[in-house]
Amino acid sequence: MVDTLTGGTSRVPKVKINGVELFYKESGSGRETIVFSHGLLMDHSMFEGQRAAFEGRYRVIAYDHRGQGQSRNADNDAGQVLDMETLTGDAAALIQALDAAPCHFAGLSMGGFIGLRLASRHSALVRTLTLMNTGPDREPWPGRLRYSFLASLVWIVGVKPFTGTAMKALFGETTRRDPAQRPMLEEWREKLRQHPRSIASALSGVMARREVAPDELRSITCPTLIIAGEEDTAQPPFRSERLASFINGARLVRIAESGHSSSLEAPDKVTWAMADLLEADRLSRHREIG
Repeated sequence: MVDTLTGGTSRVPKVKINGVELFYKESGSGRETIVFSHGLLMDHSMFEGQRAAFEGRYRVIAYDHRGQGQSRNADNDAGQVLDMETLTGDAAALIQALDAAPCHFAGLSMGGFIGLRLASRHSALVRTLTLMNTGPDREPWPGRLRYSFLASLVWIVGVKPFTGTAMKALFGETTRRDPAQRPMLEEWREKLRQHPRSIASALSGVMARREVAPDELRSITCPTLIIAGEEDTAQPPFRSERLASFINGARLVRIAESGHSSSLEAPDKVTWAMADLLEADRLSRHREIG
């Protein structure tokens, strides 16, 4: 069910699926739709640069995962791990509810974990796939232990004490040292400070995720773009290289002086790479019709 909730003079678009209300932002118009899926600790607004670039030719939708951004948790989700299978089901239902299939799906980090599962298990919903700063593997066990402990602390004291650690994981060193990037960094630093304790369930879900097996990756047949930040410490480029080796025809783009949040750190480069993917897909389909 698609609903537009009214609060004062503002109208808030939300779609109710799988027992939860998901916030989404929609703009632009066109016969094809791009759907953006954000990373952990972030929200739909991390793709505003790409939205501005594409909304002249495409319908553009960016949404917040359940329990993050402006989306609500289902009542029975409180305190539970938000596993990737649940979030993938949400993405599939959202695409169908908003009549966006088959869409150009673009996910970053956690959004990429969802994109991999969506393209392999719900292929009819995905026309092209863009995977930013993501990989197919389980989190290595030292990370699982470290972040499980961190998630427990977040439940107790909130995110604010760990904002500095999160910023180092989310943004590359070049970005953090660049004075021109300071306004963007301060905006996201403040957003991180405001995160509710319930974000711990999403953090646990990302850390506990299962791998996407090679056979599943090989089943992905849609045109695929993989973007890696050279300074990404959360999802190092070698994971993107491994991912690309399993998906037939996947194109890998490495972005210098960019960390884990490539859509924010290098928005133009991400946009150009996506535009190449979309144009190649358009030309390929045109040749098939011709």
